[in-house]
Amino acid sequence: MSRLSEKLTPRRLKLAFYLTLMAILLLVGYRVYLSIFEGTYHAVHAEQIERIQDRADNRTDGELHFAVVGNINNSVGLFERKMIPRLNRAGPDFVVSAGNAVSGGGEDKYRALYRTLSHLEMPYLLTVGEKESGAFGSFNFYEHFGPYFFSFRTGGSQFLFLDSTDPDTYPFQLHWLKEQLRDPSADHRFVFIGHPLFHTARRSPLDFDDQYLTDATFRDRLHDLFRMHDVDAVFSSNLHLFDQQTRDGVRYVVTGGAGGLVLNDDTSYYHYVDVTTDDGEVEIAVERLDIGQHQFFKTLESLWFFIHSLFYVGHLNFLLVLGLLILLAIKLYSTIFVERDYYRNYDIDTSPWTGRTLSIAMVTNNYLPFIGGVPISIDRLRRGLEQLSHHVRIIAPSYANQDDRDSDVIRVPSLLSMGRHGEFRLANPLSPRIRRGLKTFAPDLIHIHHPFWLGWVAHWHARRLKVPTVFTYHTRLEHYSHYVPLPGPLFRNLIAHTAIRRFANRCDGVIVPTESAEEYLRVIGVTTPIYVHPTGIDFDRFQADDPEAVEALRLKHGIGPDERVLVSVSRLSREKNIDFLIAAMDELHRRSDRPFRCLIIGDGDEHERLQTRIDALDLTPVVTLVGAVSPDEMARYYQLGDAFAFASKSETQGMVILEAMAAGLPVVAVRSSGIDDVVNHESNGFKTAEDIDHWATAAGRLIEDDALRSAMAERATATARRHAIDHFARDVAMTYAQVLALYHRPRNETRGKS
Repeated sequence: MSRLSEKLTPRRLKLAFYLTLMAILLLVGYRVYLSIFEGTYHAVHAEQIERIQDRADNRTDGELHFAVVGNINNSVGLFERKMIPRLNRAGPDFVVSAGNAVSGGGEDKYRALYRTLSHLEMPYLLTVGEKESGAFGSFNFYEHFGPYFFSFRTGGSQFLFLDSTDPDTYPFQLHWLKEQLRDPSADHRFVFIGHPLFHTARRSPLDFDDQYLTDATFRDRLHDLFRMHDVDAVFSSNLHLFDQQTRDGVRYVVTGGAGGLVLNDDTSYYHYVDVTTDDGEVEIAVERLDIGQHQFFKTLESLWFFIHSLFYVGHLNFLLVLGLLILLAIKLYSTIFVERDYYRNYDIDTSPWTGRTLSIAMVTNNYLPFIGGVPISIDRLRRGLEQLSHHVRIIAPSYANQDDRDSDVIRVPSLLSMGRHGEFRLANPLSPRIRRGLKTFAPDLIHIHHPFWLGWVAHWHARRLKVPTVFTYHTRLEHYSHYVPLPGPLFRNLIAHTAIRRFANRCDGVIVPTESAEEYLRVIGVTTPIYVHPTGIDFDRFQADDPEAVEALRLKHGIGPDERVLVSVSRLSREKNIDFLIAAMDELHRRSDRPFRCLIIGDGDEHERLQTRIDALDLTPVVTLVGAVSPDEMARYYQLGDAFAFASKSETQGMVILEAMAAGLPVVAVRSSGIDDVVNHESNGFKTAEDIDHWATAAGRLIEDDALRSAMAERATATARRHAIDHFARDVAMTYAQVLALYHRPRNETRGKS
């Protein structure tokens, strides 16, 4: 059974692809047809009145014969196929719609009505009804047919059309109507108004009171004018029935059976009204049609109008649906016809790239002298690669206190700076230094460290230079939404994840520092080969022991000989969760009998606010914001500490944790993606939930239990030793070789994705 389903599935997908392709061709063809054969139309009533008057002038008997229909409602199935042939056979001089000729006021409904009425062999006129004016339909009526109320004369009769849909015009219409009725020469007068003036003798369950003319004052004044000026008949629609009654010598006729919703019973049935004038008399007769439409055909008709509205009315609608169908076709084609191997291609020859010196260009949005995880990681990778005899050129923003002696660091002028000390620089992505720096270096591969800004530019240049790109996922962008002038959820849930996925999938390889980071990229849809390489640290430097320098630091910060020292290294910004760390220190200070100090090393925009909070909690003797410390001094601060405290949840690895472990510091940290892969709970440290009580309890154990701290320190050192720079650089160089081998493989080979 499973083999049969495996055979059927590709067949079904192929059928879906070809059906989608056919739908695209049909829609394009239909759009072309509409553009050629259904042109624009304006002032239709002017043309129709001229035709009516010409037909009357050609008659010698003086008679006038016209038909009145109501509630057509774009009913193609009934009105066009059943009633129009009947009207054509009856041969009236013209046809008048008493209202609701369309099912809505949209342009597509008017277009469909115009096409339907073109099948009549005589002129026609429309009355503005409730449906004509709905959904901004008044504009379409005026543009295509003409004014909402108007009059004309033909065959000795006067025809007057009123607008009952706009109460604001009632006073003016009364004045206009009074002037029109002053002419005594008309033999007959006929009025058309969409809403019935008076309740009918019989009621349909489909009709309600609000379907009548509800303004009693306007209604009564109209009736007085009709009575005073001998109006022969007033025709209306808006109800689903036929009704005729006479009030004060004026006949009121309601006709609502030309289409739309009809019950087909003795009250509500399909019909039109036949009117003739002969020898000064007006004869009004109802012509009943015993017709109906099956529900299936009504549904097809509705679907057809929907398609017509999409592809005639708006270019945007047409392009949108067409674009979606094209995307579906591409997706189906890719699924059916493009072969895939979801395993990484292990049978590749990397020897041409492992046995030679590579030229690697690295592009980053921040670099030294800015102190941060990404710049330090890049610098360490560079030094490790250069020790392996590879050439490295770095393209980075310019800084005020940068070292200009390094010719292999191309500094791009900054457009603006952000942060407390201008540490975040927005480099000029159009700077010619980028192009020149890459072109003269002629890299074998470009290593990009950010998925935006200079990262975009680097990727564009890589395609021009025909070299592969590797992207390192350093940063959880969703935790930096407070820096972006957009709603936080929009940035976190859509833009950040989408930006990372799209950029990573454009690159030829992605490096992540932890397995949890790889898992995240796979979850958001990254299909590019991913390589897990924990960022390297200068293990030997953090092992160096300088007791005199450490003691000088202890005296500088006033740390007593019995005080335990918790060290934390972090930029002072919101995403680093320093507020939690301070709150946890406050709790630890209240419950611990062992005196301790916490040194928070780093600087940032939140420095002043955090210091204010420390002061407010009376933690100044316990918590110290040390500020920025040069990389050369960091080893001494780690040696000063007894344990490392960390609260950030925005890390992909937490490189400072490995540095602290290299100095022999066990760790207490908040559990998160960057921590989980490095800290082994109750082995080389503690990782807790973001809970002050749990975190403070774990930190208390480290500062109070000397034996536990010593055992964890040994295991922490062993963990850090496995992340030395030389191991890191060799692993990354091997990844470069694999990416280059895949990129330059013969094009007839299938490119696998891991």
